[in-house]
Amino acid sequence: MEANIKLSFPQLLELVKKLPGEQKLKLSKELEKDSIQSKLTELLASFRTDDLTMEEITGEVEKVRQQKYDQRTSN
Repeated sequence: MEANIKLSFPQLLELVKKLPGEQKLKLSKELEKDSIQSKLTELLASFRTDDLTMEEITGEVEKVRQQKYDQRTSN
């Protein structure tokens, strides 16, 4: 059975304050996971671009790898 209840934020906060400590902790962890997921999605979206091809990325990675290899072998 599903029920919908409209609560204001202060009402919700009062209910949360009445929860036992263990349930508050569980709620806190769930909210944190939700927040982290939202931030991660936002971060990944900010890095997404159509300006670079996979070939360009691979080429740059290979250049850096070669530079690192050259540095190690020249010492």
